[in-house]
Amino acid sequence: MIDVNDKIRAKVEALPDSPGVYRWKDKDGRIIYVGKAKNLKNRVRSYVREDKNRSPKVAAMIRHAEDLDITMTATEMEALILECNLIKEIHPKYNISLRDDKSYPYVKVTTYDEWPRIFVTRNIRHDDGGKYFGPFTDVGSLRATLSLLRKYYPIRNCRSMKVSRPCLQYHLHLCCGPCFELCSKEDYKKYVNTICDLFEGKSTGLVQALKQKMAKASEEMAYEEAAKYRDQIRAIESVQQRQNIVANDGDFDVVGLARDGSHAGLEVFYIRYGRMVGKENFSIPESADETDDEIITAFARDFYGGNPNSIPREIILPLKVTDQELISSWLTHLKGTEVEILVPQRGFKRRLKDMAMANAGKYLSDKKLQWEYQDAREQGAVKKLKELLGLPRLPERMECFDISHNQGAETTGSMVVFEHGRPAKKEYRKFKLQTTQGHADDFKSMAEVMSRRYGKEKDWPAPDLIVLDGGLGQLHAALPVIRKSGCDAPVIGLAKRIEEIYIEGAEEPIILDHHEPALQLLQFIRDEAHRFVISYHRKWTNKRNTESILDHVDGIGPTRRNALWHAFRSMDEMRKASVEELAQVPGMNRMTAENLYRFLHMRKDEKQMVINGLESAAPHGMEAES
Repeated sequence: MIDVNDKIRAKVEALPDSPGVYRWKDKDGRIIYVGKAKNLKNRVRSYVREDKNRSPKVAAMIRHAEDLDITMTATEMEALILECNLIKEIHPKYNISLRDDKSYPYVKVTTYDEWPRIFVTRNIRHDDGGKYFGPFTDVGSLRATLSLLRKYYPIRNCRSMKVSRPCLQYHLHLCCGPCFELCSKEDYKKYVNTICDLFEGKSTGLVQALKQKMAKASEEMAYEEAAKYRDQIRAIESVQQRQNIVANDGDFDVVGLARDGSHAGLEVFYIRYGRMVGKENFSIPESADETDDEIITAFARDFYGGNPNSIPREIILPLKVTDQELISSWLTHLKGTEVEILVPQRGFKRRLKDMAMANAGKYLSDKKLQWEYQDAREQGAVKKLKELLGLPRLPERMECFDISHNQGAETTGSMVVFEHGRPAKKEYRKFKLQTTQGHADDFKSMAEVMSRRYGKEKDWPAPDLIVLDGGLGQLHAALPVIRKSGCDAPVIGLAKRIEEIYIEGAEEPIILDHHEPALQLLQFIRDEAHRFVISYHRKWTNKRNTESILDHVDGIGPTRRNALWHAFRSMDEMRKASVEELAQVPGMNRMTAENLYRFLHMRKDEKQMVINGLESAAPHGMEAES
């Protein structure tokens, strides 16, 4: 047995022979690898016994492993499901990381709603019961088609149906008014089903009707109108038939794999109703230690496990994998109907598999050139930055800070981290500031962020360079706090006017050429800090803006609030109600009704004082990047 600590050795010897999931942890208790096993004892023992052929990746993982944790399961299938869920939640360092090269849009149908709506999204959630179509590569045609469909099938486009009267969309005949049941549920369901049929590639009669209108307009020499119908037909056909027919029938995916040194690339063809409706590329950098079997298994687990709605009836793989039958059973369980995994050796599907393999190889070669250029540029910029700023060491870890507020309200701060010239998003942090809420003071805000980052978080890695978004004022505000905490990293301020770089102890700023890669790297990290703090600030502001005013009334929680909105269609109606009428709302009582009545009839300034008083008691803190 290799050199592992006594705690791990004792746990390995006591492992059961049952199926389960094992988790390796580092010295800080963080999970660095998650795996499943049909037999936990045999599988985990393979990590700790002497093996000259062990891959460098596994050897590095075991060197960092300080603890082992397991979860026994009844079956290997349960172990696979648990492993999938844990990897998606934790993203352990030594598990295969699947990177999507693009984010294509999907069409989502909210089938879980009483009155469904249809819209474009790039965020797929498999836990809400919605139905997804896609991915779509021609976004313009997709949006044009949806806009056209709403003229023929007027389903709702709003997020909420809690309105006091039908909206403008209803009067423009783009919505049939389900909020006031101005159309029957049967007709509405037909609209939704027809749109779903169209996105599934089925014939709906809409294209034929448009062709007839185009022909009639052409006969009447209304050529502009005919051209409009022509463009509408092309948009629909682009969504329905984005590729030529590749099979007489079929609902399957074709997966291609390519390897090149330490990198791997995957190409997926989507075949729906006999047509190739799209494709996606994925890259797996630093995968030299992974076998083809492990990469394909990880892909099936991460890709299909994250979106059961996208699972086809068949999946064509480039090679047979060890857990093929297990994965097939698992996907069948997720989909609810049988899912077959094939590795065709001849015929039409074999040719499709070969085509996917060839495309994966071309994608990987292009990607590798991009990586090599990016690596050279980033490393060159890091080295040049050391030279131009006279830094004592390479700025391999850079931390950049920014502040955002709305005239002093909702003041937030951000820290973004770049390692070796690239964003390290797991290291990002955001701060909800405490000392400057209610009044704008960027310098004091920056000092508070510095105090919390360098004064309290002693366990974080030390930076090689600290970058502040701002000029001399921010630098002077931050430096005393940083040095008092014991951090000796160089600190610079990057002002936006002409990108002056202010350095500790220097009388004049450094001004670099705008084409200099070192300056572009600083601008990149500064802009990333700005993006991150703005997104957090908007999230916090939107939460407060969308928060119901009823939440500030003593005795009213989510249940009573929903009951009140169900009983009264607007705040004006609620304000006109008497205490007795408010108390009759399900879940309300006399005392809470009196509190609400008193609150609704307060003067505006008195009401704001109540709201501010409640908000001042809200907890402040620091959150990690999600």
